[in-house]
Amino acid sequence: MAVTLEPSHSDGLSVEPVPGNDPLEDVARRLLVEIGEDPTRDGLADTPRRYAKWWREFVGYDPGNVETRFDSVSDNQLVIISDMLVWSLCEHHLLPFNCALSVAYRSDASILGLSKFARIAHKHAHKLQVQERLVADIAAEVSEITGAKDVAVIGRGEHLCMTMRGIRTGARVTSAVFGGVFEHDGPERSQLMTLSQNYSPLHR
Repeated sequence: MAVTLEPSHSDGLSVEPVPGNDPLEDVARRLLVEIGEDPTRDGLADTPRRYAKWWREFVGYDPGNVETRFDSVSDNQLVIISDMLVWSLCEHHLLPFNCALSVAYRSDASILGLSKFARIAHKHAHKLQVQERLVADIAAEVSEITGAKDVAVIGRGEHLCMTMRGIRTGARVTSAVFGGVFEHDGPERSQLMTLSQNYSPLHR
């Protein structure tokens, strides 16, 4: 049975902005009142502050330097970084989704430092996103930094907007971007798919 929560302003709880507070604290306090809670009760009194702090930390993520490169020991080598787990927020419902990302590219005279792939992934995850754009944004930046055209990004995500609302069914969504030699069916894409699946814990 569906339950509708009616806005409650008759209980005398103030939802007016508090001077000097982070505006997000006021947003959290208003939300609590609108769903029938008392933001002054034990357990919730400090929730608006924590809520505001979390939002500021999440969207203010600093990836640091993402462009460190090293000399490659061989040209045209396939490099795959598999199953980097990131969390993002669905821009349609403001609910979290996690995504295991695998990035592949063919290196030339230099290679990108391995930790930089995780920094790039988090950089694009720490904002309101959709999974399809997340993998596309990561692929575009890896290609731009490395100069490689042969770049592929595969993301496998679980979205709470599907798991805990609506149909309420757990599932994993796969999105992929293929560039350069990976764009068309052929030995390069077959090699990529074989390696990424064989070494991914998601397939064990």
